[in-house]
Amino acid sequence: MAADWKQKCDSQWQLGAHGVPMPASVDWKSVFEKKPFERNLLQNPSPYGVNHTVPPPEPPRSGMPPPPNQPPQFEPDGNFSGWKSSTEVLPHDTSGIPPGVVVCHLPQYRWFSLEQCVDLKAEGLWDQLLDDFQPEIIIEDWYEESQLHKSIYQLDVKLLGADGKTVIKQHTYNPEENLECYSHTWKKVSHAFSKYGSGVRYIHFLHRLKNQFMVEFFNTKVTDSSIIIKTSKLVSLNFSI
Repeated sequence: MAADWKQKCDSQWQLGAHGVPMPASVDWKSVFEKKPFERNLLQNPSPYGVNHTVPPPEPPRSGMPPPPNQPPQFEPDGNFSGWKSSTEVLPHDTSGIPPGVVVCHLPQYRWFSLEQCVDLKAEGLWDQLLDDFQPEIIIEDWYEESQLHKSIYQLDVKLLGADGKTVIKQHTYNPEENLECYSHTWKKVSHAFSKYGSGVRYIHFLHRLKNQFMVEFFNTKVTDSSIIIKTSKLVSLNFSI
């Protein structure tokens, strides 16, 4: 019965105790089966097959071009299922080269973008929850400190309306790296959306990673990306690290 599924949801996530609206019109069996709270709503959160609890692998640096029968690599290796990917080739930077100087190789940089759009109602959330209660939405990401460039990572997360286009709230992050001393680790990025207003139905998540080709291919990896809906609406600090 519907009341039984509603009770199961309340027991599972303590919805009533948190003041979450629980109208009878909601399909509580579907909510219980989809389990929309406290889980990652992104598909394939670690497309490079690594995680942030293990140091990122050191890139091979032979300094030699690929064999003649082997085409050069311009795209990263990984399983990018669940993500929409795209590449933007950036123009060569010749600003620091004096006139008349011949350069054999210049680094070629490319932005590699990965994006997903999460349908919150399809994941088991309901209108009254999103419009009236407005639970916290926690974003987390980990990118590799590849030191390929001073700008190697960008994040853009949008909370969208029912049309999938109207931006209700947005968070962007574009850090600059310190290249003066060598460091190769994972860097955490985190943000909490709260009190974002009514009408949110989709979350568009996009991060861009800078890759480099100069004789060999080097990339910037990302891992453990997540979108998590909390059963609370406590005001927390919005931060990026």
